[in-house]
Amino acid sequence: MSSPKREKIADLLKSQEVNREVTAKGWVRAFRSNRFIALNDGSTLHNVQAVVDYENTDEDLLKRLTYGAAVSVFGQLVASQGKGQSVEIQVSRLEILGDCNPDDYPLQPKRQTMEFLRENAHLRPRTNTFGAILRVRHALTFAIHKYFTDRGFYNIHSPIITGSDAEGAGEMFRVTTLDPQNPPTTETGAVDYSQDFFGKETNLTVSGQLEAELGALALSQVYTFGPTFRAENSNTSRHLAEFWMIEPEVAFNDLTDNMDLAEDFLKEVIRYALEHCVDDLQFLHDRQVQEDARKPQNERNPMPLLDKLKFVAENEFARVSYTEAVEVLRNSKPNKKKKFQYPVNEWGVDLQSEHERFLVEKHYKKPVILFDYPAKIKAFYMRLNEDEKTVRAMDILFPGIGEIVGGSQREERYEVLRQKIQDFDIPEESVWWYLDTRKFGTVPHSGFGLGFERLVTFVTGMGNIRDVIPFPRTPQNAEF
Repeated sequence: MSSPKREKIADLLKSQEVNREVTAKGWVRAFRSNRFIALNDGSTLHNVQAVVDYENTDEDLLKRLTYGAAVSVFGQLVASQGKGQSVEIQVSRLEILGDCNPDDYPLQPKRQTMEFLRENAHLRPRTNTFGAILRVRHALTFAIHKYFTDRGFYNIHSPIITGSDAEGAGEMFRVTTLDPQNPPTTETGAVDYSQDFFGKETNLTVSGQLEAELGALALSQVYTFGPTFRAENSNTSRHLAEFWMIEPEVAFNDLTDNMDLAEDFLKEVIRYALEHCVDDLQFLHDRQVQEDARKPQNERNPMPLLDKLKFVAENEFARVSYTEAVEVLRNSKPNKKKKFQYPVNEWGVDLQSEHERFLVEKHYKKPVILFDYPAKIKAFYMRLNEDEKTVRAMDILFPGIGEIVGGSQREERYEVLRQKIQDFDIPEESVWWYLDTRKFGTVPHSGFGLGFERLVTFVTGMGNIRDVIPFPRTPQNAEF
């Protein structure tokens, strides 16, 4: 007799149609009293209970029902008599799809540290925490594409291999096919990249922004959503070597339009997660509360996860110039009492995370958009203001995380942009095509970048960015 087609556990738990034959497949989360299997297939945080008739089940089969084993159960879906679930499966046929030796299995049914789970990243999606994170990550991915599609944006794929450095920071991974032991050299002894695959020196991209601008100057509004890479030797909880960026670009938008778009976008995708990830976010909220209870008071999160998400979704963002923010920080108690690690004494300093969080959490008590930064601390492509000291840049600051979005109105004037490229010591021949767009039908345009993992970190309440991407790439770590 053939079994009915497998149904996802998420669908079974929502099913109103009981007293019918079903098939479920998944991994054993618990097996107790030789009778009750807690079965999970990753489609939901919750397990379905499958009740085995142990008197009519082979004893050797029961011994193989260990934590982590993969099984298929066939039986009757019935209303549950137990607490915590509406339905359960009365099993009439059981099959072990994959054994799991409990003595060897790294994921024992107990609390594991994040460090241990990072060392076992090939298995950590099977835990409740990482299952929840990955489902939220998926929901945010969909919400981002939906947001832009609903508003008439076009998704473009920017190149992963590039010959330009969009940020001007120089922290890039080289892409080459040359022999590392014996590369060809020029007469001066330098590596001869003209003999490389692309005929020039190339790298993994740090941003799709410059190419997105090219798209916006034809299609009016576009966005990229792709992998980016930074060869920054940083081991902090905020940095990855490989991460994903969302970068919209809009022709005819000025800085105010850009701030409007970024604020609306962030609120909308967070609302989507709140609406569609109820169980997972509640689990992550409860987890954070438990974690905070183990920490000293000064290390706890400023507000519980769900409160923080609603705080951002429901509050208007404060819009504050860099100059005003510096005055607030200079006159603040932490600065006067020398509590800041990086004191704020003069206009022109680059603000640190501690300053950004003070503005959001202590002073304005709402998300903050800072704008009109000093030109010297921002990228070459940002539009120079009339004072010739500041640029039309904007950063969005969130509680608990600091900067989450960075953007600007782009410099559309040919001669001004060319001068800035020279000032930043960027070889003009590497960005000739970018300059070209300012010669042929140039228009004001704006855009911003959102590090996707930073957004996922914020929405899930995780304390380390390495725990919101399936396989983190960091210094000395490319294991999986």
